[in-house]
Amino acid sequence: MSDGKTKKEATNKEIINMSDAAGYLDRFVGDVSKKSATKQILIGAGSGWATGYITMKVGKMAAIAVGGGIILLQLANQQGIIAIDWNKVQKKVDKVTDKVEEAVTGQGPSWADKVLKVAKENSYMATGFLGGFLIGLAS
Repeated sequence: MSDGKTKKEATNKEIINMSDAAGYLDRFVGDVSKKSATKQILIGAGSGWATGYITMKVGKMAAIAVGGGIILLQLANQQGIIAIDWNKVQKKVDKVTDKVEEAVTGQGPSWADKVLKVAKENSYMATGFLGGFLIGLAS
């Protein structure tokens, strides 16, 4: 029984540490709007570059895997190894898309709305982030 309590306390401690990290991030982002335009641009550019660079590295592997799978699937379909009913696939994709949209719109403001709000409130940082993101993708 002691092990269960120890694990629970460790989990609670992790949750506290995550809320501490969120608190630091909120203070940092909250204070960004009060800083000079130059600092906002530099913070945005740095975080954008890091995000773009990571996205490029992870995205490249994912794109190769997904793209290669699609090519192999199409080649197998073309050779008659498999038969794909594209109308059925499209209907399934549409159903999944509708379910995802319902789930997202049923939970208050979407993630994209929050991002747009922050971008409008911190236009210098948003511009720097976009530039840094594009540079990170190119790195």
